[in-house]
Amino acid sequence: MALSTERLGLYNPEKPMENRLTDLGPRHFWQYFPPIIQNNYGKWDYHDILEPGILVHVAEGGDKVFTVRCGGCRFMTVENVRELCEIADKHCDGFLRFTTRNNIEFMVDSQDKMEALKKDLNSRKHVTGSYKFPIGGTGAGITNIVHTQG
Repeated sequence: MALSTERLGLYNPEKPMENRLTDLGPRHFWQYFPPIIQNNYGKWDYHDILEPGILVHVAEGGDKVFTVRCGGCRFMTVENVRELCEIADKHCDGFLRFTTRNNIEFMVDSQDKMEALKKDLNSRKHVTGSYKFPIGGTGAGITNIVHTQG
């Protein structure tokens, strides 16, 4: 949905205040869900932790969603965000989400896609050799530590 043409109309530079809307607020959360989440919204049967950082949610109809959680940071560079978007575009149809503790979750609909995503994440390292996106943070594993300031 293009905001400038479909929802809000065409912008007229000759009359900048014409049809002006303020306080649009955030967009509806539904459009940020991957299709498999939309199709099974409220119909999840159970979930399992396959290994630290990898979950599978199973819907009543048998659909499965594999979630790969990796560590993020509180403040990210533009390059880091672009790399996350590149990973999401490559493996997850452009979808990703951030947890309240600044971790990143990628969701895919098959185990093969999950394995390819996991391999890709583990191949990305800093110059010093540490993982850029360490997989983990679920089950009996360490999670991102978020501290308060003040």
